[in-house]
Amino acid sequence: MFSMGKNGSEIKIRFGARVRELRVLSDYSQEEFADKCELDRSYVGSIERGERNVSLINIVKISRALGVVPGELFR
Repeated sequence: MFSMGKNGSEIKIRFGARVRELRVLSDYSQEEFADKCELDRSYVGSIERGERNVSLINIVKISRALGVVPGELFR
């Protein structure tokens, strides 16, 4: 289970690292992945750096682009 950490920073960092890990395993560049998610590349970069508190809608977009269920992003 994810720990929240100060201001939720730990969960954001771990979530972003997992998104990056799955993106790289899927052989997407950040730009290709952002296009597939229909999100801005700089926004995807800020997610991967743990700077964003990602909305549920964008979590679903990300999981669909990676071909995984949303819960897989939290492992």
